[in-house]
Amino acid sequence: MADRSQCEIAFRSIADRLDRLAAEGRPPRTPDRTIVCRIPDLGTAFSGELRDGCLRDLGEGHRDDAQITLTVNSDDLIAVTEGRLSVLSAWTSGRLKVDASVRDLLRVRSLL
Repeated sequence: MADRSQCEIAFRSIADRLDRLAAEGRPPRTPDRTIVCRIPDLGTAFSGELRDGCLRDLGEGHRDDAQITLTVNSDDLIAVTEGRLSVLSAWTSGRLKVDASVRDLLRVRSLL
């Protein structure tokens, strides 16, 4: 089982990837949303604000105002962010759960 700091690094790697895309002049077209990534096996969550294609204000803790909630175990979060597990495989197998509107789901699927 991955630990809290490894999961924080994985969550921050998503933000770093989005920053690189923005610096290259090709930020993803995503809505401004609050995102929470719940990690049940560690009993924690990480959150951030998706704005202008970048993930900002990252921190540990659940937010009740989240429009998008990802639920994934620690090892699967690491595997998805490292590319060892595809988002589609994780989602179809139930290893990644996404609570979002269909429109948000379609627009943010490329984040991971």
